[in-house]
Amino acid sequence: MKARFFCFLAGLFSAILISYGIVSAADQKSSVFSTGIEDQTGIAVTIYNVNLGLIKDQRAIKLPEGINELRFMDVAAKIIPTSVYIKSLVNPNSLRILEQNYEYDLLNPQKLLDKYVGREVKLFSKNFYTEREEIVNAKLLSNNGGPIFQIDNEITFGHPGRIIFPEVPENLISKPTLIWLLENTLKSEQKVEATYLTDGINWRADYVVTLNDKDNQADLSGWVTIDNKSGASYKNAKLKLVAGDVNRVKEEPEYRDRMLRYA
Repeated sequence: MKARFFCFLAGLFSAILISYGIVSAADQKSSVFSTGIEDQTGIAVTIYNVNLGLIKDQRAIKLPEGINELRFMDVAAKIIPTSVYIKSLVNPNSLRILEQNYEYDLLNPQKLLDKYVGREVKLFSKNFYTEREEIVNAKLLSNNGGPIFQIDNEITFGHPGRIIFPEVPENLISKPTLIWLLENTLKSEQKVEATYLTDGINWRADYVVTLNDKDNQADLSGWVTIDNKSGASYKNAKLKLVAGDVNRVKEEPEYRDRMLRYA
């Protein structure tokens, strides 16, 4: 699935004007660029002991002047999309956000079949008479409860062979990806920082007190255990651990519905 988020100012009239401007910008031709962990120049992780983390991911990227689509990969799978923000560390005014998306329709067999309904695939199976493997062209008619194929003028299901797909559909991705439509005015290399919250990362502290033989002195040792189930790794991160409650604003249903209408 893909969630699309726009910046809304106070007031309905302002929101309409902003949305109109973003749609107009999105209609313009843009170049597509991808950035992964190999472009990372620094990362800072603040972990709260309420299963929440704040990530600041810095990367060096080359963007030409004008409107570009930036695909920001290798982010946490449990990212909180409404918390995402990107900025230029070189010149904050050189980068303008026109559109922001979070694609989390991850590739798996079920979704791949769903996306290929009505399209041509190949079936790879073994001929038990000749003991040779054969490839048959087929059309995937349905995937409700299992794939149903049309081979020539016949319909079949429960085919024992493997299904071969010609390509990965554009609207399916192998890992969570943030996508921005950006207007860049910087001629040199950009250095950007993406900030977001993610669930699925926690920490706890354990302490051991060891007394001496006379029980009048003690050594205190402390250990910190980090449980990372956010769906991303954070190598060489600057780490902060914070204890205590975190006040998180609950997403209002009306605001959520308005955002989903633009998805």
